[in-house]
Amino acid sequence: MQIPPGKNIYFLSDFHLGAPNAAASLQREKLLVQFLESIRYQAAAIFLVGDMFDFWYEYRKVVPRGYTRLLGKLAEITDSGVPVHFFVGNHDMWMKTYLQEELNIPVYFEPKEFQLGGKQFYIGHGDGLGPGDQGYKALKKVFRSPVCQALFGLVPPAIGIGVADYFSKKSRAKSGGKEEAWLGEENEWLITYCKELLQQNPYDYMVFGHRHLPIDWKLGEGSRYINLGDWILYFTYAVFDGTNMQLASYTGMEHKIIRNW
Repeated sequence: MQIPPGKNIYFLSDFHLGAPNAAASLQREKLLVQFLESIRYQAAAIFLVGDMFDFWYEYRKVVPRGYTRLLGKLAEITDSGVPVHFFVGNHDMWMKTYLQEELNIPVYFEPKEFQLGGKQFYIGHGDGLGPGDQGYKALKKVFRSPVCQALFGLVPPAIGIGVADYFSKKSRAKSGGKEEAWLGEENEWLITYCKELLQQNPYDYMVFGHRHLPIDWKLGEGSRYINLGDWILYFTYAVFDGTNMQLASYTGMEHKIIRNW
């Protein structure tokens, strides 16, 4: 897609709405809606790169309660003609058709290539990519299977959503602050993954979430790995104006961004 003059493309991820509790989640949701309202007239497109919710499962006629402010704002934005794209994360991988049918938002289950403003982008949530973490990769295949999802759908929503929500919160709490520790270029698995990608395709930008650490890392001449951080600690987002890509924080946490340029 071409970017009209004066317009930008925005990228953000990892809101984990619903965690750690209703009050904290609501506070983040209001801030997120405020941010979306502040960019809506400058946005040529918005990419939401996974883990919008801390847990999400769509029954045939039931979806998790809450998030009305965010969903309403996204509907308002898409109704105005601004395209919004969503990539499922490991916490909301059980998306089905709700976003497409109710909000006109396409949903992607795997990383995808885009040409934006003449630049080559590779975009995905980032879970299960790169070396290591074989246990999660095996578990992801199970959770993604239609059989597993159908069996979960047989559990009444009052029980199924409650149990899954509990374990989702427990999983996030268990990781604590470890995910926010910079591991060094050689040990950052998504950087390793990006370097392997560049051997096959000359991407200008490889944009991911999942890591919960805002990173803007130059990978050779003309290629950059962008991790979008989160809206729990950093409130970070990336903005592309057709020429330059910038990783910024809505709450002034730019000094926490890991950069090598």
